[in-house]
Amino acid sequence: MNTIARLWTTNLRWRVIALLFIGTVLNYVARNSLGVLAPALKTNLHITTAQYSYVVGAFQLSYTLMLPVCGILIDRIGLRWGFAIFAAIWSLANMAHAAAFGWISLALFRGVLGMSEAAVIPAGVKASTVWFPPRERSIAIGWVNVGTALGAVLAVPVVSGLALWFDWRAAFIGTGAMGLVWAGAWVGFYRSPANHPRLTPEEAEHIGTSGSEISQRVTLARVRLLFKSPTFWTIAVPRFLAEPAWQTFSFWIPLYLSTSRGMDLKQIALFAWMPFLAADLGGLCGGYISPYIARWFKIDLIPSRVVPISLAAVLMIAPASIGLVASPITAIALLCVGGFAHQTLSVLINTLTSDCYPAHEVGMANGFVSQAGWIGGLLFSLLIGQLADKVGFGPLFGALGAFDIVGALILIFAIRNLIPAGAKATA
Repeated sequence: MNTIARLWTTNLRWRVIALLFIGTVLNYVARNSLGVLAPALKTNLHITTAQYSYVVGAFQLSYTLMLPVCGILIDRIGLRWGFAIFAAIWSLANMAHAAAFGWISLALFRGVLGMSEAAVIPAGVKASTVWFPPRERSIAIGWVNVGTALGAVLAVPVVSGLALWFDWRAAFIGTGAMGLVWAGAWVGFYRSPANHPRLTPEEAEHIGTSGSEISQRVTLARVRLLFKSPTFWTIAVPRFLAEPAWQTFSFWIPLYLSTSRGMDLKQIALFAWMPFLAADLGGLCGGYISPYIARWFKIDLIPSRVVPISLAAVLMIAPASIGLVASPITAIALLCVGGFAHQTLSVLINTLTSDCYPAHEVGMANGFVSQAGWIGGLLFSLLIGQLADKVGFGPLFGALGAFDIVGALILIFAIRNLIPAGAKATA
């Protein structure tokens, strides 16, 4: 009992990340509610497929544009109130979907949802930077990334269950209400390490100087300085090249299994979740493998991120080879390897922003890096829409593997640009 009590009182940082993990899960449940309810919405709101694509596009566009804005505002306001405000807005926006009466109103609510949900990754990276020493940050960010895939998996039973028990409007209201409850819990529990009454001196010493959360006004000069920095582009370009894989997995796997592998709806439901489960495992692997490599191979912090990123990029050859296999089961297995590899890689690229930027501006830095990724994902989704019927999915999946290998090579050859924030301050 004494050991359990000690763990509970000396691991406050892990309770912070556990609450953040739950918030990320609820964020992705709300985000994926539209896809689960799409058949009911098209029928009840008389929406065509083209109009539905505009609704999806409203979320993607607003999310992409707001990523750096959310990061900047969280840096300015602070994590406690900044993240809670965004969580309340996305919850209310999701509940407002129940009042939609056509595709235009649905797209409007979806756009507001995208604007506010863009806060989740910059907030997760900032919390990991503030609450964890450098050697533990990849683990913390890994758990946040697991929340993204787990939320996508849970959305199907949660949203469909609410819709079947009540109706589609109740499903939007119910998933939004969960977010409001979480926002209240976040405000009640979260404080920065410097102000948290439950933080013990031992854990404060363990966290170290990373526990400083200073609100700082963002100026145009600071943004320009960020864009002029080789550090930013060394992280942003690999993120731009990596994100198309996740967007493809999220939006195109069911259609690929149907058109290229001849699967019916039952078979798709049976197999399409597997790559996302593998992605959860990849998120955990990305978090834990970096400190393991640093400890066992006696290498510095930044190389301990770049080495597993490079190994994960090599694993992306598996989904890139999907056009060369005949068996649908083999194709699913290759997609699972791809989901695992991508999330391993994604966790560590996000961790690089927490490594290379101080706590007071990591939200801004990660927001712009994430925006670069979403721009890449959006452009590649448009490319798939134009080419899939002409050339098939095989060459497009092949391109995803090539993108990640190029991104890893950029990190390897430009690794000198990636200087830990503490080392910069010392210099």
